[in-house]
Amino acid sequence: MRTSVRVFTILLMLSTIGCDRVTKHLATTRLAGSAPHSYLSGVVRLEYAENPGAFLSLGENLPDWARIGILTIGAALGLVAVAVAAFKFRRAAMPFIGAMLFLAGGVSNLVDRIARGSVVDFVNVGVGSLRSGIFNVADVALMAGVALMALGWERQHNGANGNQT
Repeated sequence: MRTSVRVFTILLMLSTIGCDRVTKHLATTRLAGSAPHSYLSGVVRLEYAENPGAFLSLGENLPDWARIGILTIGAALGLVAVAVAAFKFRRAAMPFIGAMLFLAGGVSNLVDRIARGSVVDFVNVGVGSLRSGIFNVADVALMAGVALMALGWERQHNGANGNQT
């Protein structure tokens, strides 16, 4: 892998983690205890939420021991597995960058889980009653990372079989 891709990836990871940490701090200090703030005619809403569960609050009602085991210890082990996988496909830029984005988002959310027992979320988008769940910058990095890994793997697979479109 070229040095420029490595440098870009390191900067991307650090800026993702930094942006997530700063925005979560701002959400905690400026949004907690206040009414939601709406922008762009309500398309974007900023509102403070603490999510003890995973994606869309899945697992929030689990007993503490199970939630900690799955969402903290399990997530940490999952991040180690992604790091190992990233090392294996470090020569393919797109899946590697995707894995690094996934790691950045996962690490930042894991910091919340360890420090607070929940993840700070604060962004909600949608129109009218059709809305997303409440999320944060780390969640966007996780989803973008998965998309880049999948797209990169698909391109590698089709390219290896001579099926490029």
